[in-house]
Amino acid sequence: MNVSETIKQKLTQHFDPDILVIEDISEQHRGHPDWREGGNTHFAVKIATRHFASSSRVAQHRAVMAVLDDEFKAGVHALTIEIINA
Repeated sequence: MNVSETIKQKLTQHFDPDILVIEDISEQHRGHPDWREGGNTHFAVKIATRHFASSSRVAQHRAVMAVLDDEFKAGVHALTIEIINA
């Protein structure tokens, strides 16, 4: 399973999102010190879930980051998170 699929699976299991879009944007960071050939270093996530309804933006982002902690330890360098109000 590639990193995008792992991210999708974990976020789906934890948040049961109504909307979830994962995009590998690593190529946009070519030349950056943590960029690697083949991608899987920089991702953009768009997510809408009822689990975030009463949480602050900071709490929402921390929750996503906590779920993906292992991916960061394994080499994901950056994650752009967009919370969509559904």
